[in-house]
Amino acid sequence: MCQVKIYGIQANLSEYRDELSDVIHGCVVEAFDYPVEMRMHRFFALGPEDFRFPTDRSNNYTIIEISLFEGRTVAAKKKFYALLYERCQTQIGIEPVDIEIVLTETPRHKWGIRGVPGDELGLDYKVGV
Repeated sequence: MCQVKIYGIQANLSEYRDELSDVIHGCVVEAFDYPVEMRMHRFFALGPEDFRFPTDRSNNYTIIEISLFEGRTVAAKKKFYALLYERCQTQIGIEPVDIEIVLTETPRHKWGIRGVPGDELGLDYKVGV
């Protein structure tokens, strides 16, 4: 399971929202061997008064928070970060300094999905990549 929250300045985020969703999902699919059809993204477009960030960042500053089942290797996570930074820069024009990523892993039993605990959910993909 992989739930994604994306935070950014409303005026900027609205310009590249679809492209960013495609980039994030492509990186998740490639780095985590995740099913293509399992995209779950939510965008939080904030006014400048509601989104404060360091002065060395631009208005493209974006925070990406991903909640996922525990089990991915450190190598898979590092591959995800590298892919995301590179693709955001080359495909959207967002510099790596303007992207912050937080992965929050939880045990499957702490998720409730489609009426069952996550550890009882039959998955058609593997988590331990």
